[in-house]
Amino acid sequence: MKILAPLLVVLVALEHLWFLVLEMFLFTKPTGLQTFHQTQQSADTCAVLAMNQGLYNGFLAAGLVTALITKSQLLRRFVLVCVIVAGIYGSATLGDKAVFVGQSVPALLALLCSEWADRRA
Repeated sequence: MKILAPLLVVLVALEHLWFLVLEMFLFTKPTGLQTFHQTQQSADTCAVLAMNQGLYNGFLAAGLVTALITKSQLLRRFVLVCVIVAGIYGSATLGDKAVFVGQSVPALLALLCSEWADRRA
């Protein structure tokens, strides 16, 4: 678990870096249109909002990387809980369980493994 916990945190950080790229740079491109099931017209209309959302995902990734570098348990817990809550909210508002599975579940696993590893240390 000592190795698995930080690897899961890195996975969640990488996932949110991908969200940043997807929402900030690819939202109006074919990859973004397909991912978000958008027409070009609706994507063009929402592009600024998606870029803002992508920036926030970048902040989540930066928080996780900072927590790993500084070994801050408090920051790691806080950011992982933020990711879990964002996934729950996104799943509920979009009516799509895949958001919960893709976003909250990895963060929850990272949090549980990290907590277990911290208690064993």
